[in-house]
Amino acid sequence: MKKIGFIGVGVMGKSMVRNLVKNGFDVSIYTRTKSKVLDLIEEGITWCNDVKSCAKDKDVVITIVGYPKDVEEVYFREDGIIENTKEGTYLIDMTTTSPKLSIRIYDEAKKRNIFALDAPVSGGDVGAKNATLSVMVGGDRDAFEECLDVFKSLGTNIIYEGEAGSGQHTKMANQIALGGAIAGVCEAITYSKKVGLDVDKMLDSISKGAAGSWQMSNMAPRMLKGDFDPGFFIKHYIKDMKIADDEAKDVNLELDILEDVLKMYEKLQDEGMGDLGTQALIKYYENK
Repeated sequence: MKKIGFIGVGVMGKSMVRNLVKNGFDVSIYTRTKSKVLDLIEEGITWCNDVKSCAKDKDVVITIVGYPKDVEEVYFREDGIIENTKEGTYLIDMTTTSPKLSIRIYDEAKKRNIFALDAPVSGGDVGAKNATLSVMVGGDRDAFEECLDVFKSLGTNIIYEGEAGSGQHTKMANQIALGGAIAGVCEAITYSKKVGLDVDKMLDSISKGAAGSWQMSNMAPRMLKGDFDPGFFIKHYIKDMKIADDEAKDVNLELDILEDVLKMYEKLQDEGMGDLGTQALIKYYENK
């Protein structure tokens, strides 16, 4: 049985931990706020008091934290992951973070005969709960294949993207495409309301055709119910879009739709909505 240390047990991480346990892994957890995972502890999952103890003597260490600065902290501090894992350990960072940071982790791990993979995910809270996440993996192919049983416990669309950083670059492409998709759904709903359509009928009519998307099927119903609970926080999506925009500029690309949607979300965050889910973009249009 593989021993897994899981660091960062938030909205998605909690379901991911449960799915790993369900598939027979011995999982220990650490997150900054213990009170948020008391339910997992009551279910018998081992709690660790710090990153160091969660990473020590594990076969695999998985991280899914908030921001690049959090990734840097948990991996590179003296009491962090790289300094406290044994040779041959597999490190899997599932945070959406900077491709450059993923390459740095890979390089430092390799010096110590540790195998690092960048493996961001897509699918939100629903995908995490149902173990249907898309997993985009960068790093050495051999390491990817060694960790396939772990990935298959978490998702259904698992693709090896290439060398270190490739998983993160693929996730950037995902986040770029997401911006246009969710804004398009918001604009369709807003237009339908203005011209007097039954919005539910409109969505039933167009969601199975060329305009259909995951965002339309999953986020539009939440928008109409006024359900803005986070499957994915606005504040985290803003972080992702900024990384994508920076990476695009590094290769001399201007991505106009990405930048427009980023400004919309930043306006919502400025109005105190950063902890809402990304479907709350509809509020930007309601306030126009």
